[in-house]
Amino acid sequence: DLLAAHPAPGDVVADRGYDARAILELIAAHGGRGHIPTQRDRNVQRSVDPAIYRQRNLVERFFNKLKHFRKIATRYEKSARNYLAAVLMACSRLWARHYESAS
Repeated sequence: DLLAAHPAPGDVVADRGYDARAILELIAAHGGRGHIPTQRDRNVQRSVDPAIYRQRNLVERFFNKLKHFRKIATRYEKSARNYLAAVLMACSRLWARHYESAS
């Protein structure tokens, strides 16, 4: 469903849980390239570009840090506008914390 909404996905990066032939064929049918590591128990292992997979890891780490804010994790704000505002405030606080500790 997610890929059907986008005309050309380009590069699709996912973790080992999405290593299924049907998913990879769907990505290829839409003109994209799947950067999904192979399950460890498979005989033929696919290689994944380490730079692209490292960027995925950074995004997942950021979402993990974002979930530490109780308002975000429990979706305390019920309206989409207020929830987006809370997410933006938490993101800016994480960004400021990163640059504050760097100097």
